[in-house]
Amino acid sequence: MNAATILETRFGPRLAAPDPSGDTALGQSLVTGATGVVLWHIERALTGSGTWEPVRAWLAAATRADVTAADTACLSYGAPGLAFVLHAAGADGHDRYRNARDRLDAATAALTHRRAEAAHARIRRGELPAFAEYDLLHGLTGIGVHLLHHTPGSDALAAVLTYLVALTRPLTVHGQTLPGWWCAHDPHRFYTPGGHGNFGMAHGITGPFALLAQAQRRGVAVDGQSEAIATVTAWFDQWRQDGESGPWWPETVTREEATAGCPNSTGPGRPSWCYGTPGIARALQLAAIATADTHRQDAAEHALLACLADPRQLAKVTDPGLCHGAAGLFQTVWRAARDARTPGLGCIARSLADTFTGQHAPEDTGFLEGAAGQALAQATAFCDRPPASGWDACLLIT
Repeated sequence: MNAATILETRFGPRLAAPDPSGDTALGQSLVTGATGVVLWHIERALTGSGTWEPVRAWLAAATRADVTAADTACLSYGAPGLAFVLHAAGADGHDRYRNARDRLDAATAALTHRRAEAAHARIRRGELPAFAEYDLLHGLTGIGVHLLHHTPGSDALAAVLTYLVALTRPLTVHGQTLPGWWCAHDPHRFYTPGGHGNFGMAHGITGPFALLAQAQRRGVAVDGQSEAIATVTAWFDQWRQDGESGPWWPETVTREEATAGCPNSTGPGRPSWCYGTPGIARALQLAAIATADTHRQDAAEHALLACLADPRQLAKVTDPGLCHGAAGLFQTVWRAARDARTPGLGCIARSLADTFTGQHAPEDTGFLEGAAGQALAQATAFCDRPPASGWDACLLIT
């Protein structure tokens, strides 16, 4: 069987048609709802392995409820995410869904300016942020991903980049100087008095760092952007741990760990896109490419290679999805390999593909942790070419 037939057999029944009784509010979620599944059908339609009829059906499911452009709207929910998806539908140069896309773009630009202004006001008050202000899934970084790829010359993108530059400047709170992205709250899983510093691609500083690097690589920059990239690079240098299996970084650090200058964790966690060495190494590689620093590019690629050569780390990847599973690991490594100076990453990407493409669809249909995202990454693995829709731009790895 060819790749299209294998993927249709494996994922087709799960992703064929939206559930008419599904939660209407969740439809506009790129992460768990119909909006994310639309990307799979767009990819199939653009490559000729599917038609546009399922795209229309899933878009209808995504928009059963009014699409939100409130100040909480973001890449993962509402107008920005749906705008990203509609632009993906026109990746072949055909002007599909233009009217809806233009309305969503206008709404996204307006909410971007509102959110950026609110974030600057918070900085002026000397308060620490929540990661939902700046992160990839819920914050301005995620909105910036859409803007960079689809309206790169816009004032809205400049507003996002200017804000992210400001985010990298330190704040002094109760006599202690902390990075400007230090979160006032706990991460999801455990209690951290005094907040935390987050290293994740999905929720931490790795996302803003990758966006700043991607923009600079494309020649899109604002005042202070190079200095901001250098500031975050220094943070990763500070917290890099050199273990027997190679470099690694903590997922988070507490105020106590920041004071001590040493993490409590004793070894690397799961090697995933969202947290862990692969996402961080890809961001560092992108920053090195953007700044023409071949030494740092080699270091980032060697960190990724070392991680992937450690069977103990790879054994922690038990989930098939994009966020913290095999699909996200593969797609991240595949993108890194295409840019790599270092021999070996391409071979490892092919090895991961051989293992990963044998996995079957989970019950969940969603994009980030379910069948839609897994199917998209498997399509990359089978075809060994960039996605026609550019769907993986929303992971900030390209």
